[in-house]
Amino acid sequence: MSLSGVCVTAVESRPAGALGSSPGHRPFGARAKAFVAMTKPRIIELLLITTVPVMFLAEQGVPSLSLVLVTCLGGYLSAGGANALNMYIDRDIDALMERTSQRPLVTGMISPREGLVFGLALAVISTLWFGLLVNWLSAWLSLGALLFYVVVYTMILKRRTAQNIVWGGIAGCMPVLIGWSAVTNTVSWAAVILFLVIFFWTPPHYWPLSMKVKEDYARVGVPMLPVIASNRVVARQIVIYSWVMVGVSLLLQPLGYTGWFYTAVALVTGGWWLWEAHGLQSRARQGTTGAKLKEMRLFHWSITYVSLLFVAVAVDPFLR
Repeated sequence: MSLSGVCVTAVESRPAGALGSSPGHRPFGARAKAFVAMTKPRIIELLLITTVPVMFLAEQGVPSLSLVLVTCLGGYLSAGGANALNMYIDRDIDALMERTSQRPLVTGMISPREGLVFGLALAVISTLWFGLLVNWLSAWLSLGALLFYVVVYTMILKRRTAQNIVWGGIAGCMPVLIGWSAVTNTVSWAAVILFLVIFFWTPPHYWPLSMKVKEDYARVGVPMLPVIASNRVVARQIVIYSWVMVGVSLLLQPLGYTGWFYTAVALVTGGWWLWEAHGLQSRARQGTTGAKLKEMRLFHWSITYVSLLFVAVAVDPFLR
C-alpha cells in the first residue's frame, strides 16, 4: 500500500489566514523548527528512556558509550520518521482537532509533499544507520516498529477500532528489543518481559489523556475507547491493564534477570500506580466528570512510573 495513495478527508493543508506557502512566508529558522517538531521530540524522549537502561541490563554493566549514542541517534531518526509519516497521513484530522491544529502540515509551514519525503528519508536513513553502525537485527526491529506504527496503527487501526492504542502500542514497545539487540545481537526473555511491561503500560497511559480530549477524537470520528465507552468502562479497563502491567514487571527477579533494587522500585512505583488507577475508577463510578475526575493525574504519573522503573533497570546490575 503506497503512503502517497492514502485516502484522507479533503481539507485545507492550512487554515485560512495561516502562513503562506511562498518562501518569503516560510523563513528558514521557522521551517527548521517545524521539521524538528514533525519528529515529536517529547515522545521520543520516552522511547529513549526505555532504550538506554535496557542496554545497561543487557551488558550487566556500562555499555560502550559510542554504541549508546549511535543507538539513541538511530532510534531518534527511526521514531522521527514514523512520527512524520503519521502527521502526513493524519493531516486531515489534525486540522480539525484543537490539540493538533498547530502541527506544521496543518499550518502550511511544511507542505504535504515535503512532509512525506522527510518521513520516508528518515525511515531509509535510520534503517541503514542501524544496519551499518549497530547490527542488522536492530535495523530490522527498528524498521518493523516504524512500519507497524505507520501502516498497522495509523492507516489501519486508528480510525477503525477502539483497540487502536492497544495493538498500535506495539510499535512503542520495540525500543526495548532494539536496546537489547544493540548490545547482544539477540533478543532474550528479559527483553520480552520489558516489552510486555510497555505493552500493558501503553493503554492505561494513553486512555486518561484520551478521556481528557475525547471531544476532539469524537469530532473527527476516531473511536478511542473513551469516545465510545463511559468513563466507568474506561476506568475499569485501565485498572485491569494496570494490574497485569505491575504483575509482568515483577517477573524479572524470579527469572534471575534483576535483583532486590529493581524489585523494590517495581513494587513501590507499581503500588502507587494501582492506587492512582483505583482512585480514578472510584471517581468514575461515582459519576464524577470534568476537572474533578482528575484523569490527568494518572497520565502524568504514568510517565514518572516508566522513567523510575527503567532507571531501576539500569542501576540494578551495579547492586547485585
